[in-house]
Amino acid sequence: MFFFLLPTVLFATLSTSSLQIVPGASITATGTNQHLQAHGGSITYTNGLYYLIGENKLNGSAFQSINCYSSADLVEWAFVNKLLSVGGSGGDLGTGRVVERPHVLWNEGTGEWVMWMHIDDSSYGEAKAGVATSDSICGTYSYIGSSQPLGFQSRDLNVFKDTDGTGYLLTEDRVNGLRIDKLSSDYLTVDSATYLWANPASFEASAIYKSGSTYFSFASHESGWAPNDNVYCTATSLSGPWSSWALFAPSGTDTYSSQTAGVVEVDGTVMYFDTFLSSNQTSKQYRVVLTRNRYMGDRWVSTNLMRSTYVWLPLTLSGTTATLNNEVNWILNSNSWSTGPSETTPEAEASTNTLSGGAEAIACSGCSGSKSIGYIGGSPGGKLLFPNISSSVATTTTIRIHYTNADASQRYASVVVNGVRHVVAFIPTPDDNTPGTATLTVPLNSGSANTVEFEAYNGGWAPNIDRLMVPVS
Repeated sequence: MFFFLLPTVLFATLSTSSLQIVPGASITATGTNQHLQAHGGSITYTNGLYYLIGENKLNGSAFQSINCYSSADLVEWAFVNKLLSVGGSGGDLGTGRVVERPHVLWNEGTGEWVMWMHIDDSSYGEAKAGVATSDSICGTYSYIGSSQPLGFQSRDLNVFKDTDGTGYLLTEDRVNGLRIDKLSSDYLTVDSATYLWANPASFEASAIYKSGSTYFSFASHESGWAPNDNVYCTATSLSGPWSSWALFAPSGTDTYSSQTAGVVEVDGTVMYFDTFLSSNQTSKQYRVVLTRNRYMGDRWVSTNLMRSTYVWLPLTLSGTTATLNNEVNWILNSNSWSTGPSETTPEAEASTNTLSGGAEAIACSGCSGSKSIGYIGGSPGGKLLFPNISSSVATTTTIRIHYTNADASQRYASVVVNGVRHVVAFIPTPDDNTPGTATLTVPLNSGSANTVEFEAYNGGWAPNIDRLMVPVS
């Protein structure tokens, strides 16, 4: 896992109602009905939408595809396209290859989107950077090739676009240290070295964000797939001098079990993401406002990478200080953010609920009431109905679902809210006693007569349901 920073400050107006960002929760994408598979990547705003580009880990660690999703609000996502796919048994994009951390920049001079990514073999012995281009953000990219930039290793990489349009490659050279390298004017090659944090610093997964005349550099320590206390430093020039590295999340939290992927500003709020916002300056107006930032991080699960989730949190920058605080759920408002609303927490095993078709209460030591409802779906067609869900206003909001799924693969459920059917994917949890969280954004009516029902999707078994967390207003 690691942090990543956005090269430019982006102004975009969001109307989010009570839509919640839930760090670490699974997100079901429309178009695939799968948990979002865009790990280690980037978020880009252009043409009125946000585009999330990242690694597909649905079937393990080897390269499968680079996926692109779109969203109008950073909460609900739809699958758009596979930008790069496996191209047979040979070459950089062949079967069994490693293709990681795709990040894109818009080049005004050439009118192309340029993607940089880490290219390697399964033993991570090649340590190269690859590049590809497309004339549209979510189009099919043409792969150009890979190399070791300036003759140095390149592993966890990122890109940064300065306010003057100059592009930079941020990369980890395991032998020599963490690097900032200047790109050519077309962003397709590396021109020259800009800065090196020499070993024994042992950092990886860097990201840069510029606030006024101050550059913030974020990075992770090297600890494999395991999270650690990530760090940052500042400078007034990319060529240094840079300040000493310091923590921006509380010591011992392992950056809330995440690794930096990006930091961006969206309509006055700067956000920590596991991916980053890039900029297309021809389609959006920018303003440099240092207020509330947002952090993006990956919460990796090395034993089953498709289970990896996304940690997106508000990040506070003040002068040359960065501070990250945890939120269970939060709302992105115009020019601000707020902690998630108060919630009701109806239990799945409550006597007011209706069970049918073989669904029944089972023991769950980690669940809130020490019970969950299992045997939903399957050939008996088990169902669980919550008949009296309350909301103080008619609104579209994000419901959190606590569940367990001890399988190695996703389970699915048809979740029927007020008569409208939604498909939700539930990634595996460690066992049937350790609940995970899935999200579902739906309209609710004012009053206590809202209904939420869980049933089979395509005849399969749904997860065991612990409880719901429903915003009161």
